[in-house]
Amino acid sequence: MAAACRQAAALGVELMTVHACAGTDALRAAQRGAVEGSTAAGLDAPRLLAVTVLTSWQQQAFQEQLQVQTPIQTYASHLADLAVSAGLGGCVCSPHEVRGLRAGLPDSFAIVTPGIRPAGSAHGDQARITTPADALALGATQLVIGRPITCAADPQGAFAACCQSLNGC
Repeated sequence: MAAACRQAAALGVELMTVHACAGTDALRAAQRGAVEGSTAAGLDAPRLLAVTVLTSWQQQAFQEQLQVQTPIQTYASHLADLAVSAGLGGCVCSPHEVRGLRAGLPDSFAIVTPGIRPAGSAHGDQARITTPADALALGATQLVIGRPITCAADPQGAFAACCQSLNGC
């Protein structure tokens, strides 16, 4: 992870994701690698985001398939805490975990939420979703809105509708 982060940072990336379940030592090494790569290239260091629990997981499958008996909210919070202690700049989690995470994390810590679906959009393989406005209200700092835009018959119109839904947020 550290070598990959070093190389990507030297190319000027702004955001990178790493898996929080790699543990604190690996996360620290990834952060160091990113700083080393960006410094060597004379660039600003990217923000590393620790992926917590994928938005496609539901509690029962999470317990059965991964053998993790901890509730998803608690597990995601634990992984976000590892990211903070390792010096990362944020995490990726479903919108269902945002409120609980935001309460215990520094304000500067980014919370990026995939699983964002405009009202009326198909859920696809995403189990823990919400609308763009609701995710921001919960405390998300950045939203990932993929397929509702990229797979729309009119992607530009779908994007404009997402933006319109955020007016007043």
